[in-house]
Amino acid sequence: MSAKIDPITRSVVQHRLSSIVKEMGEAMLRTSYSQILNSSRDFSLGICDTRARLIAQADHLPVHVGALPWATIAVEERFKDVKPGDVFLLNDPYYGGSHLPDLTVFVPVFDGDKRLLWTIVRAHQSDIGGATHGAYNPGATEIWQEGLRIPPIRLSEAGRPREDLLEMLALNVRNPREFRGDLAAMLGAAHLGERRVAKLFSEFGAPVVEAAIEAILDATEAQTRAVVSTWKDGVFHGEAFLDDDGHGRTDIRIAAKVTKKGSDVEVDLTQSDPQSTSFVNSSHANMQAAVAMAFAYLIDADIPKNTGALRPLKVIAKQGTIVWADPGRPVTLCTSHPSNEIVEAIVKAMSASCPERAMAGWSRRFRIAIQGEDPRTGKQFIWHLFQARPGGGASSGGDGYSSIGEWHSVGGLKFGSIEVAEARFPLHFRQHEFRPGSGGDGQFLGGLGVALDLVLETEKPSRGNTAGDGARHGPCGMLGGEDGEPHHYRLLSEGREPRVLRTKEVGIELHPGDCLEIRSSGGGGWGPPSKRSAEARRRDAEQGLTSVSAKRRG
Repeated sequence: MSAKIDPITRSVVQHRLSSIVKEMGEAMLRTSYSQILNSSRDFSLGICDTRARLIAQADHLPVHVGALPWATIAVEERFKDVKPGDVFLLNDPYYGGSHLPDLTVFVPVFDGDKRLLWTIVRAHQSDIGGATHGAYNPGATEIWQEGLRIPPIRLSEAGRPREDLLEMLALNVRNPREFRGDLAAMLGAAHLGERRVAKLFSEFGAPVVEAAIEAILDATEAQTRAVVSTWKDGVFHGEAFLDDDGHGRTDIRIAAKVTKKGSDVEVDLTQSDPQSTSFVNSSHANMQAAVAMAFAYLIDADIPKNTGALRPLKVIAKQGTIVWADPGRPVTLCTSHPSNEIVEAIVKAMSASCPERAMAGWSRRFRIAIQGEDPRTGKQFIWHLFQARPGGGASSGGDGYSSIGEWHSVGGLKFGSIEVAEARFPLHFRQHEFRPGSGGDGQFLGGLGVALDLVLETEKPSRGNTAGDGARHGPCGMLGGEDGEPHHYRLLSEGREPRVLRTKEVGIELHPGDCLEIRSSGGGGWGPPSKRSAEARRRDAEQGLTSVSAKRRG
């Protein structure tokens, strides 16, 4: 391998790798079966090398991508006889996965007999078996109640699919047709990446590509260290709280101690609260991803988010805590919570070191999954709420984005077309609009959440599950900004008293014609409200963004 590579070749290789993962994402979007993928885009792509270094990623979900190196380590440790045409699969949180709904596919890329890279696809399944539909089980007290566990397995061997394994996997989920279709889309996208990288090898030669990758990672590290070195040195503390675990325990604390010295940052999470009996625990890979997310949000946006960018970062955590659960503990909620709270605690801490880079809190996830029968077809359906996206946090750059989503996805999850959702499911979106007054006040306002009234157009009773957080604690204000309004969801059902939906419920009885009154959270405000300009206040009033009367209506 050449010791040096010219900057033009390095840039060309870098952009080619980036375009490959983007093309893989487009293939997923166009070929997947379930609405959670082809509409809401709950998937991510990456390229890692055999040393489990993240080389390139597409701009999808940071919480997915940050965990991919740990999944790659699990595959590398398990299989020493990888051959061309092999395909590997895993989802287990204790083997580099984040939570069970996220399947991860690995395809090796060879140059001749030498294996150099992996093309990787991680995608959330609409069901993964277990005790409840839709993958999230608020009642789980052990991981075996959450769904099908898949350690690293060889799904195809030298180009021959293992049909016995595919049959076994599909048999253990509630919607086997969608599952098989989505898995086929993942395999297709990973193989597409494999072909594109192989073409890159043939055009430049593998040694040149390898040298370019080393140069890319080194240049990214240098860019990152140049930014970090401008921040204030010191030891900083931040904390954030989960509402509850659904089993009677409230205000679960995530504590971050951040030490910044020179161009190095150490994040210590060891003082976080003990692990829970419920699914609010985090797996190790997910915790690492959350810390990487927080760091990535603080450095420059145009710095490539690869392993080079994370070299200045060191993570310290303790097993048995809420951020790193013992094997066997349930963890399904972890990609949302405590991921968001880990990010929030770290950014709060770093607001004393680099205040202009510290965003206010983004909203938390509060999802609903509904299982029922579509009267138009007589078939069973599982629908996941991706509408009513909450607001993003404000920053020194301006007001937060409205209805952008949560901190762990930063806009990567989409709510998709309401008309398509109504066509595919027995649902009517009677109202779906911004929720005035939901964003935190400040020099810059938090983004608005959404007011949604969703009516079930079923003929038989359905069942719902909720999974999320943020009905007690709204997204944090930053540097004098105010917190955003928390979530507020209610079930309106003829003949029954309206009731508030908790963030962690299972087996909610839904009658035909019931209305889910959903009021999602707004983002946190940034800076003291007294510093917001009079012109901005006038514009806020004209647009109805901060109407007190509207805020009282919810």
